[in-house]
Amino acid sequence: MSDNFIWSVVIGMALANFLVRFIPIAIVSRVELPRPVMRWLSFVPASVMGSLVAAEVFRPGGSWINPVSSPYGWAALLTGLVYWRSRSFLGATLAGMLGFVALRAWLG
Repeated sequence: MSDNFIWSVVIGMALANFLVRFIPIAIVSRVELPRPVMRWLSFVPASVMGSLVAAEVFRPGGSWINPVSSPYGWAALLTGLVYWRSRSFLGATLAGMLGFVALRAWLG
């Protein structure tokens, strides 16, 4: 494959990705959506983040592990508890990272 072909594929994919995302946003931004739809859409970011995090917590590296002996699960629980109590994203992130390192050394 030539460099020109590779760059044309990359540029074409970027353009297609932009158009697929831009057109619906451009249309929806000009329309007044009903309150139930807006409320439903407000849950999408949290749902997507939750599904991404859950996949990595319960299947790190693509294989299932025992959640009781998993440093991933305990660190995720610690992170959630710290955020719930403090409402500090930075504090929860730091607690989760430090907890994960300590739990990984302790649990193996």
